[in-house]
Amino acid sequence: MLILTRRVGETLVIGDNEEIRITITGIHGHQVKVAIEAPRHIPVHREEIAKRISDEKVRLAS
Repeated sequence: MLILTRRVGETLVIGDNEEIRITITGIHGHQVKVAIEAPRHIPVHREEIAKRISDEKVRLAS
């Protein structure tokens, strides 16, 4: 795991061609707001939603 420190307005870039960009848009107490730019073919979900989708795919396959 890579841990980075960013300030509001700063961006992380993932991929050789800057395919995915994550920008910190706000910090309020213990909450951080992020903006994510990614190609449409790359799904972006909160972890709990991704798990539900994965569980549903497994359920439907059985």
